[in-house]
Amino acid sequence: MLRIEWGQTARGTVRMSGAKNAALPVLASALFARRSTLHNIPHIGDVMMLLRIFESYGVTVRFEGNTVELDTSDMRPESDDPGLVKKIRASILLIPALLHRFGRVDLPYPGGCNLGKRPIDEHVNGLRMLGYGFSESDGLLSFSGDWFRHDVELSTFFSVTATENLLAASAFRPGTTKIRLAAIEPHVMDVVGFLRACGARIETSYDHSFEVSGISELPEHVEYTVIHDYLESGFFILLGALCAEEFIDIEHARIGDLGSFLIKASEAGVCYELRSNDTIRVHNSRSNLRAISLQTNVFPGFPTDIQSPFTVMLTQAEGISRVHEILFEGRFNMLMELEAMKGHSAILNPHEALIFGPTKLRGTTVTSWDLRSGASMILAGLIAEGETRITNVEYIERGYEDILGKLRSLGIQIDRIES
Repeated sequence: MLRIEWGQTARGTVRMSGAKNAALPVLASALFARRSTLHNIPHIGDVMMLLRIFESYGVTVRFEGNTVELDTSDMRPESDDPGLVKKIRASILLIPALLHRFGRVDLPYPGGCNLGKRPIDEHVNGLRMLGYGFSESDGLLSFSGDWFRHDVELSTFFSVTATENLLAASAFRPGTTKIRLAAIEPHVMDVVGFLRACGARIETSYDHSFEVSGISELPEHVEYTVIHDYLESGFFILLGALCAEEFIDIEHARIGDLGSFLIKASEAGVCYELRSNDTIRVHNSRSNLRAISLQTNVFPGFPTDIQSPFTVMLTQAEGISRVHEILFEGRFNMLMELEAMKGHSAILNPHEALIFGPTKLRGTTVTSWDLRSGASMILAGLIAEGETRITNVEYIERGYEDILGKLRSLGIQIDRIES
C-alpha cells in the first residue's frame, strides 16, 4: 500500500526509463538468437516475470544494471512452471520463437491488467496465414506445424501485440510477408529495429503496412538498446502540470512520440517548453486548466495508456470535459476511485464519460485497477486534501521502474506501508 500526503510540490529533473511496451516484445524476439545483449531494460514487474518464464524454458538469464544477457543454447520446448506463463499478457509473445525452434507451443490464455478480455484473433489468423495450425481446449492455446515458404499477405487490424508477434514470426521464415493495417506505435517500431539488427529486411509504408523479407539463419549474437518510455514521460508531464513548485525537467522524454498528447495537453492549458537533448520542461499549469474533448486512438493518435492520468488532470480543469476511450472499456473503472475521492464524473456508456471540474478531491483509500489507473491514483493523491492510500500497488510496479525513487528525487515523499 502507498500513503500520500497532499500539498507536496515537485522540483528538479527526472530521467525516463526504458519502455516497458518495447522491452517485452524485444526480449521475446531475442529468443530467436543464440545469444543476445539488450540494454536499457527497465527493472519492472512484467520484465522480471517474463525473465522468470524464460528461465523456466531453460534460457540462461543475466540481468545487471539495465542490461539483460540471454543464452538460449539449452532452451527447451516446455516450461517447468506453466503457472507462470498465464500471469502476464506478454507470454503470448513467446509463440513465434517457440514455434520456430520446436514446431509446437502450448500456452494458457494470457493474463494481464483488468481491462477486459483482449481477443487474440489477429494472432491466430496471422499465424494460420503463415502456415501454422491452431486449436484451443479448456483455455489452452496450441499452435503447431511449419511456416509456408511462399509470399504471404495478412492484416493485424492495428493490434499492437499481434503486429509485434507476426513481425517476429515473419522475420525468420523464407519468403516475403506483407502485413497490412499494422500498428505503428513507437514500441512496435522498436521491435522492427531489433529485427533489423538480427538481419531481417523490413520496409515500412505510410499506409500502416510492413513488408518483411525473412532470413533463414538464426543470429548467433545480437545487441540492441531499447527506446525510452514515452508513456512514462506523459505521466511526469501531467505531474509537472499539477504539482510542480515552478517547473520540472523530464529527460529522455521521447518528445517526437508525444505529438497528439502534447497537442491535447496544450489545448487543456498545460504550459511546457521543448528543450535540447530530448528534454521537456513542464510548468505548473493548474490555474490555467480548461475542459476539452479527448479521444484515444491508435498511434499517432492519443495513447490509451495516458488517458487515465490525463483524466485525473481534467478533474482540475474549468468546465465539462468529454473523454472517449475507444480501446478498453475497463479504463473507466478508475472513475469509481475518483468518485470515492469526491470527484464528479458521468459514465455515458462503457467508452464515453464526462468529467466535471474543477473538483476539490479528498483523500481516501483507493485501489489500482490496472497499471495506468494505479499511476493515476498517485496523481490524484498528490492533489487531494488529506491522506490518500493506494492498494494493489503491484500493478504500478509492473510498468514503472523505481517510480517512488523518481518521485522522491523531485522532492515528493510517498511511503510504502504494510496493508
